[in-house]
Amino acid sequence: MNIHEYQARELFEKFGVASSKGKVASTPEEAEQVAAAIGTAKIVVKAQIHAGGRGKGTFVNGFKGGVHLVHTPAEAREVASKMLGQALVTNQTGPEGRVVNKVLVAEAVDISRELYFAILVDRATSAPMIIASTEGGMDIETVAEHTPEKILNISVDPLLGIQPYQTRKIAAALGLRGPLMTQASKLFTALYRTFIEADCSMVEINPLVVTPEGRLLALDAKFNFDDNALYRQPAIVAMRDTAEEDPREVAASEFNLNYIGLDGNIACLVNGAGLAMATMDIIQYSGGKPANFLDVGGGATKDQVSAAFKIILSDKNVEGILVNIFGGIMDCDVIAHGIIEAAREVGLKLPLVVRLEGNNVEAGKKTLSESGLTIIGASTLADAAQKIVAAVKAA
Repeated sequence: MNIHEYQARELFEKFGVASSKGKVASTPEEAEQVAAAIGTAKIVVKAQIHAGGRGKGTFVNGFKGGVHLVHTPAEAREVASKMLGQALVTNQTGPEGRVVNKVLVAEAVDISRELYFAILVDRATSAPMIIASTEGGMDIETVAEHTPEKILNISVDPLLGIQPYQTRKIAAALGLRGPLMTQASKLFTALYRTFIEADCSMVEINPLVVTPEGRLLALDAKFNFDDNALYRQPAIVAMRDTAEEDPREVAASEFNLNYIGLDGNIACLVNGAGLAMATMDIIQYSGGKPANFLDVGGGATKDQVSAAFKIILSDKNVEGILVNIFGGIMDCDVIAHGIIEAAREVGLKLPLVVRLEGNNVEAGKKTLSESGLTIIGASTLADAAQKIVAAVKAA
């Protein structure tokens, strides 16, 4: 789950992470009021969408840039009026862009230095890892490739948490001494508390800036959260902006289905992430292109299968469907009834290949064969992939 920049700032405020003054606005009038309340000579207005490259983007109305520096509340209102309700196209949105429903109006600060700071989960140790660098404002992957010596990695004991000597070590490595070291220790501790208490899988501050006045501020942040822990984070879940997500993925989440849309024409309905990946691979190997990743899980119900079919068919590029089910916990006959019910309900006319194996498989195959529907059976995964590719080409 992603959150907007203004929501990241709300988390900063909650956990005491130093940042520039700012507030979200949904109308030009609100933008003007926020700018007036900030009261600084330089104010930045930033479009809020889940995509990078906003500053270099272009709105469909021709307005250039999703990040603008203004000097008066009236200018903030004017800029906001050109952003709100308009689609912003960046290198990450695709040509259709993303509609801007909110803008962040914030204090614009002068910058003496840009630094990088992140906390993530180290897969090797399953413990928090801090990554810091003097090269802020750049992709950390680029820094790692060209100047790896400028990256500091520090492991944190999950039982002890971040220690004062570690915050001082990080500050010293970043060249933060004197009063700046004191600010850094406080900020790093607050960020670690945010990471733990908000069940984050990553918190990335880029850039972490030093101002000419000697302030250390987290200007921009990227948060990733542990999906498995969201049940105990209602405040985080409430930050979800479904308008920024693929409508099919939103619908899938309502039925506890794992769906990711792709650019192919053969839809997959599979139980288990590993089996889904294998199914997508063998479709590609057989000369087709998968249209999605769709994992219905280990204990799908008829309602979930029906919902999965509807989500699949909402993709206009889909020309055929491959169902590949291995019944361990799942009953193949339950899946068969779900397939039939879904196919009848949506009036399915596309080629449908079904491969069932495992628990109660014979009953499932009998149910499909007696349904009266045009369903192509398959004995193996390779057989299923070849049949759906051939059926799509022949259609």
